[in-house]
Amino acid sequence: MNCYCGNNRPYKSCCEVFHLNNGKTETAQQLMRSRYSAFVLANGNYLMQTHHSSTRPITEKKAIVKWAKSVAWIKLEILETTKGLEKDEEGTVTFNASFFENGKVDVIHEKSAFVKENGKWYYFRV
Repeated sequence: MNCYCGNNRPYKSCCEVFHLNNGKTETAQQLMRSRYSAFVLANGNYLMQTHHSSTRPITEKKAIVKWAKSVAWIKLEILETTKGLEKDEEGTVTFNASFFENGKVDVIHEKSAFVKENGKWYYFRV
């Protein structure tokens, strides 16, 4: 089975690597994909540790996990990536995350911001 994030590799050699190494990705897009997989798996710890500390919603962790478990994740589509490469310090990833909830398909469309701090990428909610 391919990874939840949509790459053509098994989860064990794709997003699980980042889930086990505390989110040490090379690019913002890798972090975005691994965070999507964490939503699919309702991995609240990973979602918190890869969210920049200045905007991290610690008090919402239980609600986020509960919601992530309550929906059926369908797919992730990466629409655009700007910067966010190994040598960059910031970047954005625009995506659609489709899921099934309450009898209908819904989509999260977001242009996510990412920052690199001490060599590690973080999701940064503005």
